[in-house]
Amino acid sequence: MYNQRSEEAAIRNLKVKNRKPKGKKKLKIVLVSIVVLLIIFRLFLPAIVLHFVNKKLSTIKEYYGHVEDIDIALLRGAYIINDIKLVKIGNNQGKSDTVPFFKASSIDLSVQWKAIFKRRIVGEIYVENPVINFVKGKHNEEDAKADTADFRRIIKDLMPLTINHFEITNGEIHYLDPFSTPKLDLALKELKIVASNLSNVNDSNKVLPANVIANGKAYGGTFHLSTDFDAFQEKPTFDMNAEIKNVNLVLLNDFLQAYAKFEVTEGNFGLYTEFAGKDGGFGGYVKPVIKHFKVKKEGTFNERFYETIIGASASLLKNHNTNEIATKVDIKGKFNDPTINLWRATGFVLRNAFVHALKPSIDNTINIHKLDDVTDKTFLEKIFGNGKHKKKKH
Repeated sequence: MYNQRSEEAAIRNLKVKNRKPKGKKKLKIVLVSIVVLLIIFRLFLPAIVLHFVNKKLSTIKEYYGHVEDIDIALLRGAYIINDIKLVKIGNNQGKSDTVPFFKASSIDLSVQWKAIFKRRIVGEIYVENPVINFVKGKHNEEDAKADTADFRRIIKDLMPLTINHFEITNGEIHYLDPFSTPKLDLALKELKIVASNLSNVNDSNKVLPANVIANGKAYGGTFHLSTDFDAFQEKPTFDMNAEIKNVNLVLLNDFLQAYAKFEVTEGNFGLYTEFAGKDGGFGGYVKPVIKHFKVKKEGTFNERFYETIIGASASLLKNHNTNEIATKVDIKGKFNDPTINLWRATGFVLRNAFVHALKPSIDNTINIHKLDDVTDKTFLEKIFGNGKHKKKKH
């Protein structure tokens, strides 16, 4: 009896031992299958995302959009769109158009990890080598508004997270006029744009918590813009200043010839501006300054006569101590009903020429607490009134 029981126990133990490896084997098979599926999914994920992105781009009306490649960076929660292009369709343009509305070598969309430490899940976008082309004759104002709205919707679809940081490196903005003589391609290049705290992750108590800083180069000159704003306000609430200075006008002779019908042999251009807005209104100024202006005099008798008039007028209106022509154009009002003070602008031209030269710099007189820096009237304003000109609505 003893031997029989021992033998039965041994058989049961043997069955149990044999059963355990089978369970482990099944677990291994499940784990290996999951790993294989994840690897396959990871291998096909770029193609899946690429199809999704191109499908979204195809929904933009009157545009052909295409992305060549997608890279995935799972560890940092990001994907990179490579070689994206948007082409305007219409006006004899098509998929083979050599002047796309927008293109970029890469757009990196990811989670902003440092914001997680502040208990916020937001995104950041980095764009490399973007180029935007505005071509005269392809867009009217209504089309531009619709196109911009569609493009914003696409960006929102591609980046489902709220964007807190946006950065552009080595960007270009072009204005092209293929119908002018000569044909024009005006460009602002080497743009570096950094937009930070767009969703107020820093939980700042500042009135204008978000910030955009932009720098670039144009025709021997430099461009700088700084804007503080509140992205959560329904009406534009901002404080902005910008300047472009030391632009070589000789390099802009094609533009001058096409639109003003003269050329220069020497000249330096700068433009300084400040604007602020709140509660649906805004105020600010634009101050153009031209130094060492000399008109090129050649061509037919009529062309030389026209260029002589321009040169003589410039010589009359320039400040002979600083050798510059300058004015200051005040613009203010509601965003849908702006006004320009023409008499004041004309008065500043005369003041600069015969009384006191305007400074080629930002005046630092405009902010959201003070939208109108006018403290005294010019001579022409006293005679003719404010001379405010409402900008025409299109």
